[in-house]
Amino acid sequence: MSETTKKRPWLAALLALLVSGLGHVYLREWLRSLVWFSLYLVSFQFLVPQEIMPAEPTLAAYQQMAEALPLDAALALASIIVFGMLDAYWLAKRTHRQAEVEAGETCPHCGKDVDEDLEFCHWCTNPLPGSEEFEAEVEDDPGAS
Repeated sequence: MSETTKKRPWLAALLALLVSGLGHVYLREWLRSLVWFSLYLVSFQFLVPQEIMPAEPTLAAYQQMAEALPLDAALALASIIVFGMLDAYWLAKRTHRQAEVEAGETCPHCGKDVDEDLEFCHWCTNPLPGSEEFEAEVEDDPGAS
């Protein structure tokens, strides 16, 4: 598999937990990273009242700010982080699956491991890419991939 497919989904999710959009940077999804980070910053700016913002950047000041944060703002910011984590995780998993299908390691129909010597999946009996039956099936149905 190529270097981009070796990315670990759990690590992408963990990085997205630390900083919104960082998991997407790890996956080299620059635009998505910018969108998730911008969404968090804009939401933070609109949802956090100015009176609870710390005057100086210390850990204790940020802890006090987190304790004074209204519940609806805390839930909104937490949901952005959670959905960013899920997006990074699913994006990495989808990239893994696509790479395995392209490498001929898994069946594109059922997703299970296949035998390299067979021209069909021994789990779902569908023809595999590269076989004559698969090519004939693609020619008969131009909308199929």
